[in-house]
Amino acid sequence: MTRSDLVDELADRFGQLTLRDTEFAVKAILDAMNEALVKGHRIEIRGFGSFSINRRPPRMGRNPRSGESVAIPEKRVPHFKPGKALREEVDRSTPTDHMDKSL
Repeated sequence: MTRSDLVDELADRFGQLTLRDTEFAVKAILDAMNEALVKGHRIEIRGFGSFSINRRPPRMGRNPRSGESVAIPEKRVPHFKPGKALREEVDRSTPTDHMDKSL
């Protein structure tokens, strides 16, 4: 599902909202989540999951072309942990329900 798919789904589900209002609402929610994660806050949506920031320590990597060692700096990366309800719902559905048939 893409962002525009989400906007369309919400606009269809809530007929009193215009497409423009729905786009604004989705953008506002995603922007607020983005800002919270940038500040290092944790986001918890009950029944769906939680978003947090994981720290990846600095390490030594290797340039595959030259074989030269390269220092990779510390990184902060977003992490999503699904909630129990979401895990159970996904597990209940059959594996072929949502898979692309072209694979």
